[in-house]
Amino acid sequence: MLEITNLFCPLDHPQSRLDELIVRKLKISPSQLIRWTIVRKSLDARRQPHFVYAVQVQVQDQRRVLARRIPGVRAIEPPPVYQLPRPARLPDTRPIVVGAGPCGLFAALALAEVGLCPIVLERGAPVEQRVEQVERYWQSGIPDPESNVQFGEGGAGTFSDGKLTTRVRDPRIHKVNQELIEAGAPEEIATLAHPHIGTDQLRSIVRRLREKIIALGGEVHFHTRMDHLLLDQGRICGVSTSRGEWTGKAVVLALGHSARDTFEALLQQNVFLEAKDFAVGVRVEHLQQHIDQAQYGSFAGDPRLKPAEYRLTFQSANGRGVYTFCMCPGGQVVASASDRESIVTNGMSVYARDGLNANSAVLVQVRRSDFGNGPLDGIRYQKNLEHQAWILGGRKGFAPCQRVDDYLRGMPSTSWGEVVPSYRPGVTMTDLNPLFEAAINDSLKQALQDFDRRIPGFASSQALMTAVETRSSCPLRITRDPQTLQSLSTAGLYPAGEGAGYAGGIMSAAIDGLRVGEQLICDLGIKEEDDEQGL
Repeated sequence: MLEITNLFCPLDHPQSRLDELIVRKLKISPSQLIRWTIVRKSLDARRQPHFVYAVQVQVQDQRRVLARRIPGVRAIEPPPVYQLPRPARLPDTRPIVVGAGPCGLFAALALAEVGLCPIVLERGAPVEQRVEQVERYWQSGIPDPESNVQFGEGGAGTFSDGKLTTRVRDPRIHKVNQELIEAGAPEEIATLAHPHIGTDQLRSIVRRLREKIIALGGEVHFHTRMDHLLLDQGRICGVSTSRGEWTGKAVVLALGHSARDTFEALLQQNVFLEAKDFAVGVRVEHLQQHIDQAQYGSFAGDPRLKPAEYRLTFQSANGRGVYTFCMCPGGQVVASASDRESIVTNGMSVYARDGLNANSAVLVQVRRSDFGNGPLDGIRYQKNLEHQAWILGGRKGFAPCQRVDDYLRGMPSTSWGEVVPSYRPGVTMTDLNPLFEAAINDSLKQALQDFDRRIPGFASSQALMTAVETRSSCPLRITRDPQTLQSLSTAGLYPAGEGAGYAGGIMSAAIDGLRVGEQLICDLGIKEEDDEQGL
């Protein structure tokens, strides 16, 4: 098999005619081309926009093609087919999965596929009911502490852009994409360099994943908050929840990054936790057409191009990293708190990305030295910022908001310009400088000015900042052994995903769920080769 990288395709060249470019690139006749498959598709927006493909190709005489030493063409082995380990006999206990976000769902799916019949416990509501609860929150500004944007079926990603971009290189990506496509995701997610599903499609996909787990023998229990672990001499023997106890020898802890009360309960039971760095910042909004013009130039508005994206990074003078995160073309800034008297922002867009505004988090690195080394000190830092944002917003669920140029000058904003803030239930125009400590403000201001040089207008009077963004990652880690994937302190406990500090998005969380599921299958089940030897 051959792989071709950097196969350039003009905008006006249909993807269905890609074989013509392949034949020309390899210098072969059309009859010599057996088949081809797109591996990755991206857009190069520099100068004249064009698509860039990586494809896998089968030809009749591969040796002759390789002898030509064509740049960007190489021989590869077919990618391995993902397979779960298979137990020969089922254990006498059912594994428990705490959390039904992407990590918990994919861990449960792996366990269910081999007959281990997992029990999934989720403190929030099923996605259908959760959508109604979140809509009421966006109208009133008062979240339900048990079922909200952070808690409930699908996790926090259900109310986001449904981005699947990840820096992780892992064969499990193909398994995740396969399951998502089978559940209704567009097939393009398997090949796009920056795939996304959209919150509108993701909700039905999450429901179908749940239905598949149940069809394979698993159980899913909603409105069931884990209160503490059941232990026997430091080893897992079950969990105690708001709806009773479940017994089992293994627990996958896929909590998500906002289960603060559960983290406290784990610490009280001497489960090993440690603080880690995270980031805080704001949501910046621009008109999407301005981002399109900055990225595409004269091609802005071309129907062959999707709404433009950006990804920016900066190193401030005080050494802190600043970066854009979860950029949502044609999206909206959404309220995402899980505690009352708190303001938390996030970004969301539907599959079409057809809203007027673009938004992105702009985040500044927060170091452990900023908040202390206690396992829960980072959470306290987050909660203080979220409560101060609530106060600054007027104590009614409105988010504090400011024009970027006013923020840079240290002047309160009294109105907005072309960009109408999309945050619901509303915003209070104010000054965000008092919200952050000097080191965060300094880093953020330097970055905004740098971003403005790279995307003209990024820090203008036509850009808005809405605060505060604090939940991009978990401020602690439930540390696990790298070989067994079990907690360093508690046998039978498998910390996983974002809440454990081992993922940073939908795809990486799903991958980690599969990884932990595989380990649990090996630990709970008797391997076929062992069974054959009578072990």
